[in-house]
Amino acid sequence: MAKSKNNVGYVRSEMAATLAPPASEVGIVGWMRKNLFSSIPNTIMTLIGIFLLYIIVPGTLSWTIFDAVWSGSDRGACTTIAQGGVLPDGWSAACWPYVGAYFKLFIYGRYPDAELWRVNLTLIMFFVGLVPLAMPSMPYKRENMIFMLGIFPVAAFILMSGGNLDLNGFLLPESIIAPSGLKFWLDYFILSGIIAGLIGLYMRATETDPKPAMIVAAIAMAILGVVLFLMGFDFGLEPVETSLWGGFVMTLVIAVTGIVASLPLGILLALGRRSEMPAVSLFSVIFIEFWRGVPLITVLFMSSVMLPLFLPDGVSFDKLLRALIGVALFSAAYMAEVVRGGMQAIPKGQYEGAMAVGLNYWQSTRMIILPQALKIVIPGIVNTFIGLFKDTTLVSIIGLLDFLGMITLSHSDSNWATPVQALTSYVFCAFVFWIFCFSMARYSLFMEHRLDTGHR
Repeated sequence: MAKSKNNVGYVRSEMAATLAPPASEVGIVGWMRKNLFSSIPNTIMTLIGIFLLYIIVPGTLSWTIFDAVWSGSDRGACTTIAQGGVLPDGWSAACWPYVGAYFKLFIYGRYPDAELWRVNLTLIMFFVGLVPLAMPSMPYKRENMIFMLGIFPVAAFILMSGGNLDLNGFLLPESIIAPSGLKFWLDYFILSGIIAGLIGLYMRATETDPKPAMIVAAIAMAILGVVLFLMGFDFGLEPVETSLWGGFVMTLVIAVTGIVASLPLGILLALGRRSEMPAVSLFSVIFIEFWRGVPLITVLFMSSVMLPLFLPDGVSFDKLLRALIGVALFSAAYMAEVVRGGMQAIPKGQYEGAMAVGLNYWQSTRMIILPQALKIVIPGIVNTFIGLFKDTTLVSIIGLLDFLGMITLSHSDSNWATPVQALTSYVFCAFVFWIFCFSMARYSLFMEHRLDTGHR
C-alpha cells in the first residue's frame, strides 16, 4: 500500500482544561454510593437500618420532644389528658417539669444552698483549666499542667470540704500517746520519707549525679508541707461533710480522680510487669490479676465495709476517700494491660536503637518507648476512661448518692409520682452520660488523627 502523503502530526501547545468529576462520585451522592450502596450486602444493610430508624426515631422524638410536657408545678401537669400527645393509657409523654424541679438536686446533691458558689467556682476552675489543656495549639502547657495536677486538686478540696482539717495524727492511731502537734510532724516525716525515697530511687536510676535526687526530694517535702498546711488552715469556710455531696458533682469527683490516678499507676504497673526484676514483676502480676479478677461492686463493698475492720483503733477514712482509692486501683489494673499492649506493639528496633545511642532503661522508656506506646493505645486508654466514667454509678450501692443515685432518690416524691417519672429521669440521665462519653470519644479520635504519623 502506498504511503499517504497527508500524514499530519499534532502536538498540543496548551494543557486541556481540567474536567469536573462526575456528579455521582462527589458530594453526598458520591459518599452514599461509596459507603452505603457500594455492594449488594451494604445496600441490604442500609435499607434495614433505614427501616429501623423509621420505626424508632419518630416515636422517640414524639415522646421526648413534640408530645412532652414542658411546664408545670406538680404531677397534675403530666397526668392531664387535655395536654395533647396522650399515650394510650391516658398519661402524657415525657414530664420535663419534674426534671426541672429536681435539677439542682441532680447536679449538686444535698450540698447546702448557701454554699453552692463554692461548687460552681470549683467547676469553673476545672473547665477553665481543662479546655486550654485539651487544645494542642494553646501555649503554656507546662504551667497549665502544673495548675491542673498541683494547684487545682488542693483548691478544689478546700472549696468543697471547707478545709480546716484536724491533721494532728492523721496517720498514726490514737493509741500512740504523744503531745499535741507531735503526731502531725511524725505523720509529715513519714509521708515525706516515703515520697523522698521513691523520688530518690527514680532519680538515682536515671542520673549518675545524686544532687538532682536531693533537690527533687527537698522540693517534694516542701510541697507536701505547704499542702498539709493549707488543708489545716482556717479559711473561714463552712465545713461540708462528704455525705452531703452528691449528684453529677459527685460523679465528676469520682471519675476525674479515678482517671487522673489510674493512668500513672497503670503505666508503672505495666513497666513493672515487663521488668526483669522477679520481685517487681511478680508483685505487678499479682496486683493486676487480682484487681482484674474482682468485680468493681465487690471492690466498693470491700472498701466501704471490710477495710475499716482491718484498720487500727482510732484510724478511719472517709467513705468517699475509700471509694476513690478502690476505683483508682481497680481502673489502674485495666489501664496497665492497655499500656502493656502498646509497649509490646513497639518494634524491637526501637529498643535496640535507644540502647545504641547510649540511653539507659529509664531514659529510653521516658523519651522513646512510652510516647510511641501511648500514642498507639489512645483508643484503649479513652475506652477505659469512658468505662470508668459510667461505672461511677455503682457507688450508690455503698450510700454515695451520685448522679444516678440522686435520680433514683427523687422517685420517692409523691408530688411527681407518675408512670412516666422514672422513664423521663432515666432518659435525662442517659442523655447527660452520652454527651460526656461521646465528647471523650470524639476528642480521642481527634488526637489519634493528629498524632498519626505513619503515612506522612
